[in-house]
Amino acid sequence: MNQLNILWVDDEIHLLKPHILFLEEKGYLVSQCNSGYEALKRIEKEHFNMVLLDENMPGMDGLQTLGKIKELQPTLKVIMITNNQEERIMNDALGSKIADYLLKPVHPNQILLSLKKNLELPKIISDKATTDYQKEFGILSGEIEAAQTHKDWVDIFKKLIFWEETLEDEKSGNLSEILESQKLTANKYFAKFVERNYPLWIKGQDAPALSHRLYKEKIRPLLNKKTLLVVLDNLRFDQWRKIAPIIDQYYQIDHEEAYYAILPSATHYARNAIFSGLTPLEMEKKHPDLWKDDLEEGGKNNEEDSFFKAQLQRLDDSINWTYDKISNLKQGQRYLSKIHQLKDNDLNILVYNTIDILSHAKTEMNVIKELASDDKAYRSLTKSWFENSPLLEIVKRAAEMDLQLILTTDHGTIRVKTPSIIKASREINSNFRYKLGSNLKASSKDSIRIDDPQSFGLSSMSISTNYVFAVADTFFAYPNNYNQFINHYKDSYQHGGISLEEMILPFVVLYPK
Repeated sequence: MNQLNILWVDDEIHLLKPHILFLEEKGYLVSQCNSGYEALKRIEKEHFNMVLLDENMPGMDGLQTLGKIKELQPTLKVIMITNNQEERIMNDALGSKIADYLLKPVHPNQILLSLKKNLELPKIISDKATTDYQKEFGILSGEIEAAQTHKDWVDIFKKLIFWEETLEDEKSGNLSEILESQKLTANKYFAKFVERNYPLWIKGQDAPALSHRLYKEKIRPLLNKKTLLVVLDNLRFDQWRKIAPIIDQYYQIDHEEAYYAILPSATHYARNAIFSGLTPLEMEKKHPDLWKDDLEEGGKNNEEDSFFKAQLQRLDDSINWTYDKISNLKQGQRYLSKIHQLKDNDLNILVYNTIDILSHAKTEMNVIKELASDDKAYRSLTKSWFENSPLLEIVKRAAEMDLQLILTTDHGTIRVKTPSIIKASREINSNFRYKLGSNLKASSKDSIRIDDPQSFGLSSMSISTNYVFAVADTFFAYPNNYNQFINHYKDSYQHGGISLEEMILPFVVLYPK
């Protein structure tokens, strides 16, 4: 790292020699001047990383100098040093976006701390994170190999997310690559775990909350308060963590849990399961008029409100409820215009589709591919969208209306990197993370094959129907036009398969501040 250059501006700079020597011993290069005029001349000609600026100087005082500095170099950081404790002075300085405000007499270590906080914090955090993850790697690897329960996997996944966010600014990229490899290993172990246990979960044995039990087990007990339920389609746990601080302006988290998406972890199955309270097999049997299989034409999620109405009737729940779906800006603005009408309902359901649209757009649009080139960028894009979306205003209005907020999703998504050839004797569905049909042939290394769909709560188009689920970061490709297909879909975000990112989902309950 290049030596950091500090400009110290004080009309009594000669009295600060011990402080300057202390900083120079710590590796800083400290330049000195005794007036605002001289400081501005030097800033025009030289490069400085930080200015230590005395507030009380004759001629051009510190606040006047600060204003001129910001005109010359808006991004140059300034620490104001003063013996003036007037609130007006503090407000003026803070309003000019200073880096810190120190009251005299200042101790050398106090200045050192402020410099480190403002100039070296990212590196200090990165170095600390690097050391901590190196210590944690072996422990986490052991936990992955030993995981026995769905709760174990939630804990492991949350730790992986924590380290992914902590190391995302690690400069060398070496540890991030190691973490990515560890997450890949975890997903392979997780897939085997799901293969062994999922049929038991469908029977209700040692089961986590699954999509089709979400309303009954998680949402229904909370309806003693007027509630807004937001199902933000395709929201991963790491994306939730990225938008949580924004929501924190209006809502306090009561509790954050995880639940599991059913298989396939795709909208057609998982979201219909949430609203129907049924597995795909049960939906097909009980509601053949509402359910459509993969190869049928038409929208597959157009009957969610009808499914929910039927679930309420089965449970004998007599609540006042609404259902709305938003897929674009205009629909979001329209919902905002009527939100005041929802205050007295027991439950207001809002399905918000934008995250899913973003993930699909990455596949088709070059500009989105660049904006969401990896998971770090994908999280950042999610945050940027949320900050400027009608959904944030909806959350704000809901808090003003004193509505309990439940935020969840139907499934997650994973960045796919590893192509795997799929073969079938007949036409099969188009999803890249799961396939159903007859005589499906795929690599057992990259996928899990289900020959008894009913044991997984899945519907069958015929007695020979089987399912194949991609695991970890695999996506299915066809032998025809293989290379062209790979080039188009590699590094895109897909869902429907078996991975931590697709199946372990946020369920967050919040109350207004």
